[in-house]
Amino acid sequence: MRVEDFNYELPEELIAQTPLLDRTSSRLLMMNRETGAYRDGVFPDMLEYLSEGDALVLNNTRVLPARLHGIKAETGGHTEVLLLKQLEGDEWETLVKPAKRIRVGTVLSFGDGRLTAVCTGELEHGGRLMTFKYEGIFYEVLEALGEMPLPPYIKEQLEDQERYQTVYAEENGSAAAPTAGLHFTNELLEAIRAKGVHIVFITLHVGLGTFRPISVEDTTNHKMHSEFYRMTEEAAATLNDVRNNGKKIIAVGTTSMRTLESITQKFDGAIKADDGWTDIFISPGFEFKACDALITNFHLPKSTLVMLVSAFSSRDNVINAYEHAVAEKYRFFSFGDAMFLQK
Repeated sequence: MRVEDFNYELPEELIAQTPLLDRTSSRLLMMNRETGAYRDGVFPDMLEYLSEGDALVLNNTRVLPARLHGIKAETGGHTEVLLLKQLEGDEWETLVKPAKRIRVGTVLSFGDGRLTAVCTGELEHGGRLMTFKYEGIFYEVLEALGEMPLPPYIKEQLEDQERYQTVYAEENGSAAAPTAGLHFTNELLEAIRAKGVHIVFITLHVGLGTFRPISVEDTTNHKMHSEFYRMTEEAAATLNDVRNNGKKIIAVGTTSMRTLESITQKFDGAIKADDGWTDIFISPGFEFKACDALITNFHLPKSTLVMLVSAFSSRDNVINAYEHAVAEKYRFFSFGDAMFLQK
């Protein structure tokens, strides 16, 4: 299909710039993914769809304060570095601005020299391999010097950086938040457990693909960047019990869905404990093997995430729902409202 087929008109004022005071007060568009029928609600309405024995699958990745502002040791020029993926030891894949001034051998300094980095390789689209040097524990240094890497469409400063984390964030490693999970509070999770629903945590560290637009016209020519995922033995056992009992598996967010579908594609439909890297690209025509329902935010026009949601329903259903959300002035993107696709 053409990338242009997944476009829609979005007024800029509908892009949510700040999180709501109450995470659960977001609106929720409930949609039957087969018929396309939808209704408006609020986020806690998702409880109506959950039944005893179902599983809600959440991505427990934690966003790193991965944006660093530094200077070139040689010239004093200012540089911005965004950490994307940890490689071996203290080497990271990063995005750098201005990239053309950062070549192999360039040394950068952050926080008056508390953290330094040397460029060890050049990648496409402003990507650079950087090796860091520091004293102490890297993540503690990063917490002191780094900023939360908010998406470029969010222009306002985030007063509380924890609002770009889910309440269950645990595993350090993401360059962006799994935003569907931002709607949950501990109280809502307890209400879900009280219904007898299993809360299952998996991990996918959101990486470079989140920041790169699609540069091809035909979706079949797009190549996703790889991201690290992990499913534990306990999570796999719970999900297999849910399946064997004929209950539903509900993915919270496209990252949870990509993890579940990566594993079941790898193991011919089976759910098994596993970890590794996935570059799975889910677009219309994809055969789903793991997920029965999806909770997700509203995504950017012509993005791989709109394509994923369209694959789970249909392109026409999703674009119709998005146009309704625009007309009803839903809030879009990371701090915006949510959508629940189910049968």
